[in-house]
Amino acid sequence: MQDSSLHLLLVEDNPLHSKLIQRLLAADTQLDCDVEAVDNLADGLTRLVKGGVDLVLLDLVLPDSEELETLFRVRLVAPQVPVVVLTSLDDVKLAARAVESGAYDYLVKTHLKGVALGRAIRYTLSRARRRGGEWDSPMFRLAQQQFLKAAQYMGLDDNIRQRLLFPQRTQVVSFPFFRDDRSQVETVFGYRVQHLLTMGPTKGGIRYHEDVDLGEVAALAMWMTWKCALMKLPFGGAKGGVGVDPTTLSDRELQRLTRRYTAEIIEIIGPDKDIPAPDMGTDERVMAWLMDTYSQQVGHAVPAVVTGKPVVLGGSLGRKEATGRGLVYLIEASAAHLGIELAGATAVVQGFGNVGSHAAICLADLGVRIIGVGDASTSLHAPDGLSVESLLAHVAERRVLAGFPDAEAISNAELLELPCDVLVLAALQNQVTVENAARLGCRLLAEGANGPTTLEADDILADNEVFVLPDILGNAGGVTVSYFEWVQGLQNLMWPLEEINRRQKAILLDAFERTRRRAEESHLDMRTAALIEAITRVTEAKLLRGVFP
Repeated sequence: MQDSSLHLLLVEDNPLHSKLIQRLLAADTQLDCDVEAVDNLADGLTRLVKGGVDLVLLDLVLPDSEELETLFRVRLVAPQVPVVVLTSLDDVKLAARAVESGAYDYLVKTHLKGVALGRAIRYTLSRARRRGGEWDSPMFRLAQQQFLKAAQYMGLDDNIRQRLLFPQRTQVVSFPFFRDDRSQVETVFGYRVQHLLTMGPTKGGIRYHEDVDLGEVAALAMWMTWKCALMKLPFGGAKGGVGVDPTTLSDRELQRLTRRYTAEIIEIIGPDKDIPAPDMGTDERVMAWLMDTYSQQVGHAVPAVVTGKPVVLGGSLGRKEATGRGLVYLIEASAAHLGIELAGATAVVQGFGNVGSHAAICLADLGVRIIGVGDASTSLHAPDGLSVESLLAHVAERRVLAGFPDAEAISNAELLELPCDVLVLAALQNQVTVENAARLGCRLLAEGANGPTTLEADDILADNEVFVLPDILGNAGGVTVSYFEWVQGLQNLMWPLEEINRRQKAILLDAFERTRRRAEESHLDMRTAALIEAITRVTEAKLLRGVFP
């Protein structure tokens, strides 16, 4: 029961349907609500402007508006009020577009039952409350909307759908660490989120960045679940992070922060619980400190508690370059599918960190001409091609691309719009949006970053026949080789690099072929097809394990 009565606005022009919905709500003993009904959109918008509405039950076909335009107008007037669509339009594509556009649920009136309606309202209000504060991040909203779109297409069981919308376990900590002068104690926030505990231990990186928050980490954990399931790895998704700028810390400060963060989350990590790895702002050295802190607490060395650590401490050969190399394996497969001959093709790489630089190296080895690169400091363009070796040497000396002499400096926006065969996104989220998607000049968009493309941009890219290699497939090479490292640690047996690369390529190409077939057979985009592949596997596991008690 709610602590106080909820006010629901029902926008429905059919009087019989309106009475039925109100009767179903009145009979629901778990809802304490009053319902205000209007029969056209204009009156509904006028009522929303006055405020005091907790949730909108919205018919899409009204005398003064039809289909998604109805939803768009409601969202424009009251973007913070959650909307549940109640419609006679039993159209899976329309349902997918509705949840993609911000509807919290989509119910067909001809199949409507009181239990489903009441539960949809309760879940929607619960989600809306949890989207406030730290949950309310663009990345988490994107991750949830991608999932809900796929769930609509696959007709996912409502119980599973609601269960997967939020992480199963979340730990938020605040902790101090000393600055080098020992006169200043810095307090920071840290997070560890485990999205899915069903498939085995959880797996995911640790990110150090000043903008890290709970919503971002939750989104990354959700995407990690789909990556692991798509690759058929025995992991659930997890992610961690600390809200700090690592570039402002000395090595000693970074080590103290890492060891204290490890101590704060030590109860929920372990080789059979949750296995961290490097991510933005962290590296193999940070993983070594984390491993050492954990090992000191348990009294013996535990290499398998982390992946992405130095090889001398049990790390895997090929792990550092795994994400970039894996992305290029998938670019090769995508190019073959599209009929693009990579030898002599052109590529632009946004992001020149670990993923982008290794992707550039591997592309150049295939004969691809890299005509543009960019990082946080600048973007560069050279129509005749850039020397990857020279770029790497420059970054090794100066840490950033700025100041590189043999190219024209351009803006990030111009970089993304350069005409090319392959555009690699290996930087941050939300780089391709509704504002710039139509101006992209690539044939193949390969996502090495997490969440670089918005859902609205996906639709534009599809209309322009741009083939998208989605992030949960494109950057899954890293977690795949992390899995190999974990297995090697448990076995105390090191694999040769050739074996690692062969196994990685086989797993990635299998996932690519399954995704491509599903996309073609069901007339879906690659992102939705990849999500459905992953969600189907997770659903099967959840149904087989059941609910305790």
